Amino acid sequence: MTYVDTSDISAQMFITVLLLLLIIAPLISLGVLRLFQSKKKSGILLITCGIAVYALFQIIMYIYS
Repeated sequence: MTYVDTSDISAQMFITVLLLLLIIAPLISLGVLRLFQSKKKSGILLITCGIAVYALFQIIMYIYS
């Protein structure tokens, strides 16, 4: 087992990743839950919103790097 060096990560990037992961994961998991509950419209909408937030996250990370 090795240690991961996180000293190169800025506080702004860490907070950005943390907040967006707290948004992306619940949206997709709630979307899958709605699909299992046979609520297709809201399930697909939640999954689409999760993917849109992920795309926005990728754009933000591209701009910062």
